[in-house]
Amino acid sequence: METSNVKSRATKTAFIFNSYYRVHPEDRQKFVDAVAEHIPPTAQMPGCVYYVFAADIFDPNTFHLSEGWEDEDTIERHHRSDLFQEALKKATTSVRILENQGQRYEIAAQADGRPPRLS
Repeated sequence: METSNVKSRATKTAFIFNSYYRVHPEDRQKFVDAVAEHIPPTAQMPGCVYYVFAADIFDPNTFHLSEGWEDEDTIERHHRSDLFQEALKKATTSVRILENQGQRYEIAAQADGRPPRLS
């Protein structure tokens, strides 16, 4: 990955999406295959602050998506992109998604969220 394209977490984030997907155990790899290819290019899109899928440490069939965007236009461009549409189609037609929930947050203020240092 080119470091010149890596965005700082300090970049102002106007919108955050947090979602999770619990998939049928037999479809776990299909889900990974459906979403994995679109993650790096999406993370490099202009206006994308971060885009991360991660497996749950307690349930290997649950995945968490966290994404941050600079503005509404970049979210819409992402949702209309062939890359996103293809991944969405693969995930929703070839994977038994047992449970899915997501939230969209509009950010009014942003500050450092690291835990305090130990004394």
